[in-house]
Amino acid sequence: MDFAYSPKVQELRERVTAFMETHVYPAEAVFERQVAEGDRWQPTAIMEELKAKAKAEGLWNLFLPESELGAGLSNTEYAPLAEIMGSSLIGPEPFNCAAPDTGNMEVLVRYGSEAQKQQWLVPLLSGEIRSAFAMTEPGVASSDATNMEASAVRQGDEWLINGRKWWTSGACDPRCKVMIFMGLTDPDAPRHQQHSMILVPMDAPGVKVLRPLPVFGYDDAPHGHAEVLFDNVRVPYENVLLGEGRGFEIAQGRLGPGRIHHCMRSIGMAERALKLMCERAIGRSAFGKPLARLGGNIDHIADSRMEINMARLLTLNAAYMMDTVGNKIAASEIAQIKVVAPNVALRVIDRAIQIHGGAGVSNDFPLAYWYAMQRTLRLADGPDEVHRAAVGKFEIGKYMSREAMKASR
Repeated sequence: MDFAYSPKVQELRERVTAFMETHVYPAEAVFERQVAEGDRWQPTAIMEELKAKAKAEGLWNLFLPESELGAGLSNTEYAPLAEIMGSSLIGPEPFNCAAPDTGNMEVLVRYGSEAQKQQWLVPLLSGEIRSAFAMTEPGVASSDATNMEASAVRQGDEWLINGRKWWTSGACDPRCKVMIFMGLTDPDAPRHQQHSMILVPMDAPGVKVLRPLPVFGYDDAPHGHAEVLFDNVRVPYENVLLGEGRGFEIAQGRLGPGRIHHCMRSIGMAERALKLMCERAIGRSAFGKPLARLGGNIDHIADSRMEINMARLLTLNAAYMMDTVGNKIAASEIAQIKVVAPNVALRVIDRAIQIHGGAGVSNDFPLAYWYAMQRTLRLADGPDEVHRAAVGKFEIGKYMSREAMKASR
């Protein structure tokens, strides 16, 4: 494995870094002010300005791996760019590289029909609209994708959709025009063929955004995470993605790149938290000494550096495996980094909070907000326990026959 940056990636790293330093970091306070001063659920002027600037500089849709629609980057090549963007909570969107749009666009590229791509992928790629992914439900343990109970029943040339979803990120945003809905379409089919994914326009009659769901008190406006009711919603039958009963298959395909992108961004946030920690350690004194020389602070800084480096290498290894042998064979590596990255980021941010004292839990620094977001990631892309189970089964499987593995399930 060679993780050296190619000339192309190095140039993009320098350009993305320069854009972040020149435009994005200075815009963070402006973004917060504009959200607070206006209607929290309307797009901010500063974000639209950032997107126009990034698009003009050709820093647009960098995420699509090996696609002519993006920058033609592999997962390994995109990783360092996502890390830089992830150092700010508003960092990915100016480059049109923000979740859940990235995952949804990848789904449309891989599984969408030409008509679906024309209607939804084209405006998503241009940044004209945003999207949401409606999978998790309040009534069932959604860590198991086969549990979903919201239904989609075929009636002639239409789907009749009923159910309730939540944590549908982005559905509060007025720019969100379409959701990818995962619904139960055939309860009598084999377990992994019971669900389908269907494109549901936000303005379809019967779609009701019930409320935004705050995360540790943060509402993430104007993006947000919504609880959504589907009350006798009707959409054309051809809105199904890939075909009936293929929902679980699409979910697995979507979660590979989506997970790795989150991990890359988590490392970027951990890096910035370490920077704040170091600056505080040398710029603040107590008991006549810089904080860096008090207690175990220097050890905390050292541990943070080592853990970030380990997480980065594990992320690059997973990305390399995805690029060379595919998501299915790389499943264990993807699961490993999905556990490691947010946990490392949480530890680093927690140490940074501690060294900042009371300021660390205030809104004067971004650390508390970052901590809330990283804690959420340990659930958002599947709980740690599910990923650990996958890794453990893979390891045990090395020492069991195929028949024994089947018998143990």
